[in-house]
Amino acid sequence: MLRIRLLQLRIESLYLENEMKTPIHLYIGQEAVAVGVCANLKPEDYINSSHRSHGHYLAKGGNLKALVAELYCKETGCSKGRGGSMHLVDVSVGHYGSSSIVGGGIPIGTGMGLSIKMKKQSRVSVIFFGDGAADEGVFYESVNFAILKKLPVIFVLENNHYSVCSNVSSRQVGDNPFHTIPKELLFTGKVDGNDVVKVYQTAGEAVRRARNGLGPSFLEYVTYRMRGHAGVPSQDAQGYRTTEEVEKWEARCPIKSMQQRLLKAGVINPSEIEVMTRRIEAELDDAFSAAREDRLPPNEHLHHYLFCE
Repeated sequence: MLRIRLLQLRIESLYLENEMKTPIHLYIGQEAVAVGVCANLKPEDYINSSHRSHGHYLAKGGNLKALVAELYCKETGCSKGRGGSMHLVDVSVGHYGSSSIVGGGIPIGTGMGLSIKMKKQSRVSVIFFGDGAADEGVFYESVNFAILKKLPVIFVLENNHYSVCSNVSSRQVGDNPFHTIPKELLFTGKVDGNDVVKVYQTAGEAVRRARNGLGPSFLEYVTYRMRGHAGVPSQDAQGYRTTEEVEKWEARCPIKSMQQRLLKAGVINPSEIEVMTRRIEAELDDAFSAAREDRLPPNEHLHHYLFCE
């Protein structure tokens, strides 16, 4: 979680230098969801993600240097410089893509679950999406199909309360209707998404069920997007949420709360956290330095990677 957070803060501090030629959507505040879920997964398991995908990619084992290089649109990026921040792909770690289309990964991840079942594999397919994507019709179609075919798919709704500037209360009435489906058809849960232990436990149960052929799960993790929809704070629209609301959620920061829990239990001490932080900062220094020096895709390769054979 700390590695994801420090990366996001570094991106935020450098973005307005205009060297990253790609829109960014920061994951600050939601780190516990990606980490808690992906800690239950194997490298060969699949995940599909959204435009806010940096955390999912790193939590699944993605390469930090390749991620940063992709932000700079370099040939060494995980998507060869063709995708940018919203289109990270790395099949070597089971990250089968993030999408700038709201809800775009939902049918893809469901189809991957169908593939797993048809091939009789022990993999699972996890789909990360936000509360805005939960408004999309394809979400309901995909969950219905996954229930019908008992697919090993885990639908992970990261309810960060906002779709761009629209609060979830202005778009949805009450709980998502899937919470009312019998557990034997669809394992569901609505959990504090800022508590990484609770996220890990509920996701672990969903993964076990999927591997045992018991069908899909729908997990809603209630969290908060501490920054704006896109870009850095100076680019965020004003007036759609209050300072008090943001400060309330910042006080429930998933990283701070986990650090306090570990310190209180004597699992870790402050000096170890400092060492960890310095190590990550050095890793980030190296990644950003390399990204600036790496080459852009050659002009003659413009048409590469458009099709697969």
